[in-house]
Amino acid sequence: MNYQHENHPIPPLYDKDSSILILGSFPSVKSREARFFYHHPQNRFWKVLAFVFDEKIPESIPQKEEMLHRNHIALWDVIASCDIIGSGDSSIKNVTVNDLTPILLGSFDNREDKQIRIFTNGEKSYQLYKKYMEEIYHIPSVKLPSTSPANAAMSLEVLCKQWKEHLLDQYGMD
Repeated sequence: MNYQHENHPIPPLYDKDSSILILGSFPSVKSREARFFYHHPQNRFWKVLAFVFDEKIPESIPQKEEMLHRNHIALWDVIASCDIIGSGDSSIKNVTVNDLTPILLGSFDNREDKQIRIFTNGEKSYQLYKKYMEEIYHIPSVKLPSTSPANAAMSLEVLCKQWKEHLLDQYGMD
């Protein structure tokens, strides 16, 4: 396979009540085709979030959007465009990052607590956020273990427990 230059085809998902921003690195081929986040059937993102918030696993895109909004979660990726082979984070190069300002400002309307918490889904998004964004936005990120099928060494059970610990327990969110 050869490198392809890809632009991020999915708009950010957020609303004025978003208090958590989860950032991935860049959408997989399946997600780019579907034009929605974590669309590959082997990605465990939706199973993990359903566990964390004690909800039924959403199946349709509207159900996924509803679950995110209900739990005040904004979702996007660090990368706006890059050169990539397939879906592999390890192949990513020539990165241009997304502008998080609309999410960060949009989630502050009519809120007492003006701090959104940023979590990254995996090592690559964490590294890229630290490198390109943390100094701009002055909001530290918390690295969560990747829900990608490439992180097969981590069981779904362990993944769920770690995400729940960080998203709910560590910040007292429920």
